[in-house]
Amino acid sequence: MALRIKSHWWNEEHERSLAEIGSALAFIAWRIAVDKAINLHCERFIYRDDEQRLQVIQEYLAFLIQIADRLSFGRFDTEDRRTLITHFAKKCIEHLQDNSADLLGPGNYGQAFVERLNTRSGEYADFELGDDGPSYAFLRHLGFEIQSLMGQQEENRWVIDQVMDRDGWDAYKRFIKAFEDLFE
Repeated sequence: MALRIKSHWWNEEHERSLAEIGSALAFIAWRIAVDKAINLHCERFIYRDDEQRLQVIQEYLAFLIQIADRLSFGRFDTEDRRTLITHFAKKCIEHLQDNSADLLGPGNYGQAFVERLNTRSGEYADFELGDDGPSYAFLRHLGFEIQSLMGQQEENRWVIDQVMDRDGWDAYKRFIKAFEDLFE
């Protein structure tokens, strides 16, 4: 089933704050990340449990937050960029916390994601995002991290290829379109 993303504001005359845009980006990123996690299952890759699926979602969220940060560079001054990305990340943490608590029970799931995000921010800093999209290394890193989470058993052996060649690109394309639409 195709993922439908609403990325245009209902009342286009109303000026949106960076916090509102960050919240909208988080909702869109969450939907894209969940869709990509579901797609892996549809492609016959095997999840051990819901916790593993949530870990994959977190990797996609970290990837999309890095994409948003790169897209914001040069478009905003440092303070506005920080405001946008901070609100975006905080809302992603809220989505993760709520959904993880629903699936796994009570716990502080946001803190582990913050640590992951901080680690991935340093790792992704070395990779390029050009006009034609993320570099091979950028997508390979996303695929590598998801492969590490999914394991090397026979069913999941080729998950890195799926992420690099299809799902990572699709997530990027959907997200960049939504990002641009929200600023129209």
